Amino acid sequence: MAEEPQIAVFGGGCFWCTEAVFEGLKGVLSVMPGYAGGDISYPTYEQVCTGETGHAEAVRIEFAPSQISYRDLLTVFFATHDPTTLNRQGHDAGTQYRSIILYANEQQKSEAKDVIREISSQFRQPIVTEVKPLAEFYEAESYHRQYYRQNSEQPYCQFVISPKMGKLREHFQALLSPR
Repeated sequence: MAEEPQIAVFGGGCFWCTEAVFEGLKGVLSVMPGYAGGDISYPTYEQVCTGETGHAEAVRIEFAPSQISYRDLLTVFFATHDPTTLNRQGHDAGTQYRSIILYANEQQKSEAKDVIREISSQFRQPIVTEVKPLAEFYEAESYHRQYYRQNSEQPYCQFVISPKMGKLREHFQALLSPR
């Protein structure tokens, strides 16, 4: 019998960055940018950008747990964004850019809280990552998908995403897919 894929949903600033980080990992079957954690159904990018929907830019990661663990995904998540800045990542500011883990079940909730507790001493400031149940995930508009892969020469990609990708290659070589 084939293994049932699992999902993880994380928001760590701009979803272009987060998508790029996770789509190259072994065992990651798909990464979809979107919106989660908010109050309105089927939000648009323009609505989320107002900061009034309660949604964060997030990614839904479908993964094979026999190839990559949820804990590994959490480790990469925390290493590739700043979980100590409230409602911002770099120059991207607003609640839509907050650090958030939207868990699919109690095991994911427990693992997320355990990892936060374990790594908190590695940061000078407290970790402010929100941990809450996943109610709904809304896929982003198609022009946001695989943004880095299709626009890697754009200034935002060069100055914001490329350094994250370098850090990923430097610290997580064993988790990278040979694609």
